[in-house]
Amino acid sequence: MSEFQQARTRMGVQLRQLREASRLSGKELAERLGWQASKVSRIENARQTATVDDIGAWGRAVGAAPEIVQELTEELTGLLERQDSWRQRHRSGLAALQEDIRDLEARTTLLRAFEPGLVVGLLQTTEYARSVFTRLKRLYNAPDEIDSAIRVRMQRQEILYDQRKRFRFIVPEAVLRYRLAPLDVMCGQLDRLLAVTALPNVEFGVVPFEAPLPSALLNGFWIYDREQVAVPTRTRNLVLRDPEDVTFYERSFEEFCEVAAFRENARAVIVRVLDDLTRQSTE
Repeated sequence: MSEFQQARTRMGVQLRQLREASRLSGKELAERLGWQASKVSRIENARQTATVDDIGAWGRAVGAAPEIVQELTEELTGLLERQDSWRQRHRSGLAALQEDIRDLEARTTLLRAFEPGLVVGLLQTTEYARSVFTRLKRLYNAPDEIDSAIRVRMQRQEILYDQRKRFRFIVPEAVLRYRLAPLDVMCGQLDRLLAVTALPNVEFGVVPFEAPLPSALLNGFWIYDREQVAVPTRTRNLVLRDPEDVTFYERSFEEFCEVAAFRENARAVIVRVLDDLTRQSTE
């Protein structure tokens, strides 16, 4: 077990002890907090990382002393600042990882993402997601719960229709062509992107092949409001909260925006790729 998972397990045990001391069942605590009962179970069993807000709400619900809540909050802050192993996170379960991401997205008002390798999860079709999760399962030896992970990923997409939130996504044209799924699935995925570009709170940009790049496409990054940036590598997910880091990635994102095609121009690139893939599927 990694150091990160050990720390998350200790956190879960401490929170369970607080709940039990208040004589509340997991279901009763979830009802007080307005959560699904499964979230209490995931946190206590170290299948999901609590947030600072979760710790505060949990402490108030069970009547914990302020100093105990403060101690747990400081412990959690240290936990969140560690490098997080993808192998360990995937071993916790593909579906649990999707739940973690869904909770983070729910707390975010402006989400900006640059993804150079695949279609952003919030925009994936069911079958494209199945192809992606199948590869993740093989790569990280994750539990065989692909259907559950897909279900949560599709539930995550409901947030796109929340007009209180804004989403800005950028991908290079190559992402639209990468064969991460069969041709018919890729065509369906591109149709989905055409529909998403019509949502008023979603900006979807494509960097065409002919566009001059502001920098090399080394890795993707996700900016959650102005609070943190997630930078996934092949082995770890780096979570950066230093304001200078956030500002750096905001500047990088805007540089890609300057060369990306949006709205009708983005749709034109998608249609061009879709025509190419459709032609290939009939040859």
